[in-house]
Amino acid sequence: MPCMNRRELIALLGGAAATWPFGARAQQPAKMRRLGVLLYSTPQADPQMETIRRGLRELGYFEGQNIVMSYHYAEGKPERLADLAAALVRENPDLVLALGGDVAPSAVKATSIIPIVFVSSADPVQLGLAASLARPAGNATGVTLLQDDLASKRLELLKEAVPRVKHAAFVWNPDHPDNELREAERAAQSLNVGLQLVEMRGPGDLETAFRTITDAGCDALYVVSSRPTALNIPRIVDFATKNRLPLAGGWGAWARAGGLLSYGPNVDDMCRRAVGYIDKILKGAKPADLPIQQPTRFELVINAKAAKAIGIDVPPTLLARADEVIE
Repeated sequence: MPCMNRRELIALLGGAAATWPFGARAQQPAKMRRLGVLLYSTPQADPQMETIRRGLRELGYFEGQNIVMSYHYAEGKPERLADLAAALVRENPDLVLALGGDVAPSAVKATSIIPIVFVSSADPVQLGLAASLARPAGNATGVTLLQDDLASKRLELLKEAVPRVKHAAFVWNPDHPDNELREAERAAQSLNVGLQLVEMRGPGDLETAFRTITDAGCDALYVVSSRPTALNIPRIVDFATKNRLPLAGGWGAWARAGGLLSYGPNVDDMCRRAVGYIDKILKGAKPADLPIQQPTRFELVINAKAAKAIGIDVPPTLLARADEVIE
């Protein structure tokens, strides 16, 4: 075999080197990103986690391959959230996901540096998560399920479905920053419907709330979605059914559980939008530059089976406008 001189060897190595970056890139493992997740309940019990994981997979993030998810969860004990958030921040993840308006404040207090994406049913500005919806300004952004005219629209739909409604129980959590009471009171006045305010700050208030509704002679339920009410959807719906009370709730879960109707955002859709923000931030975007998103599409779900069970004939015109009718 003929020997190569020095010039030929250098030329050969130089030509081979030109192809290295392409081959190397093809074989390089994807950069592992670290996502810290702060939850009120557990990864198995939180109703949004599967949507989040599915959304991440759709955008090319696979657990164990290019993303590691570290779960810190309070198991239904909110007093643990501050310590859990601090422990999560000590892990120094690339980003923190906080699910819930009662969860996100703990994450924001724990770090002003690590990017945070949240999903909240409450007002992020009132919660102190951001300076404004359009310009969050800090290290946190995400989505909120709030929209100003939702409360009035729900009450209008309830009245249209059941014209005889005159005295509705307004079940709410006063500690949940939202605009529902203000908007509902405005609509109630024009609809000639009285509102019986029924507070529910925690699960211990449930039986008292039921007694208040019964004693006040309410003929319908309007339930504002917050952590205490959402965790008790089956019991609240069961109470409404047994007492033949039409129930209007904030989104599809209420109607699908047996309430008369729900009107609000598609929660899965909002969670997918939050995943989109996770992707943007992991690719270099700053939370301060990403406006907090509000819902733009709303779904009316009517449970015709529940209506029949409590002796209500929903007008066909309303059924025709529903996005989903449960038979």
